[in-house]
Amino acid sequence: MQVTLYSKPGCLLCDELKIMLMELQAEVEFALIERNIEADAEDFARYRYLIPVLDIEGGALLYPPHTWDAVRNALYAARGQAR
Repeated sequence: MQVTLYSKPGCLLCDELKIMLMELQAEVEFALIERNIEADAEDFARYRYLIPVLDIEGGALLYPPHTWDAVRNALYAARGQAR
């Protein structure tokens, strides 16, 4: 499963979410891809006021605020094993 984190440099919330995702990788297997919205005009136009945004393959987009339980449950739901 692939998880895309839309973020930008200097975003504290993005950094915190990335740490949370790295910790969750020990429990749920997924590939984490980070996209800098400042490097893509379309991403920037879409997410500039919304970051950090998570796009979990097979699931819905997740917008802030991000909690451990919400992210964890979304990962399991996308994997087909909701808890």
